[in-house]
Amino acid sequence: PSFSNPSARLVGKSALVTGATSGIGRAIADRLLAEGCTVYGVGRNEEGAPSHDHFHLLKLDLTDTAAIERAVKPIASSISLLVNAAGVAYYGPHETISPQAIAEMTSVNVAAPMSLAAMLLPHLRECAGTILNVSSVTARSNSNTHGCAYGATKAALTNFSESLFEEVRKHGVRVITIHPDLTDTALYRNADFTPQDDPQYRLTAEEVADCAVSALSSRDGMVVTDITVRPQRNGIHRRK
Repeated sequence: PSFSNPSARLVGKSALVTGATSGIGRAIADRLLAEGCTVYGVGRNEEGAPSHDHFHLLKLDLTDTAAIERAVKPIASSISLLVNAAGVAYYGPHETISPQAIAEMTSVNVAAPMSLAAMLLPHLRECAGTILNVSSVTARSNSNTHGCAYGATKAALTNFSESLFEEVRKHGVRVITIHPDLTDTALYRNADFTPQDDPQYRLTAEEVADCAVSALSSRDGMVVTDITVRPQRNGIHRRK
């Protein structure tokens, strides 16, 4: 598709970006700031936060629903773009994944995006805003061995995104879902593998952010609802 000038679409907008202090969320926040957006970025601490006059850090634990509501309510009426980029993953045989890890993945990967969408939708309908959810290529797979709980949370996020678009498209609200494959971020800190160093085998967070901004920049009346981005080759590096 032919995309319009991103600045024409994004300049002057206010965005709420979760996971804005690392990985894909940080890369998207940087791109939005460069395109002239004001960004309210959610992170657990200041480490990794962009240094920019139009960046405002919201220190939040996304497993705390009450804290999310307290922080977002005062700015909800100004937000026209919600980016749910925060994610957490635990890998291994399912019997090795603790109930606490399962609860954390469910809260961060599913409940927080749903809750934020519900809080912001009244204003997003008024301004014909956008929700962009960062899911995972695992959401499209019928088999996620050693990551079945994580894959299930991302499948839930994708299903939610697709259903929500059908619900709100008549109000002019766009819902975009990105499904990245192996990306060179800290998501794999709780895994016994990492993406290979060769760029043929892994994406960068900046490349995923480029896809996000391209989709966000499409003209009124056209929505890129589903993006899957993958490295050319498939392979991982096992930790010893």
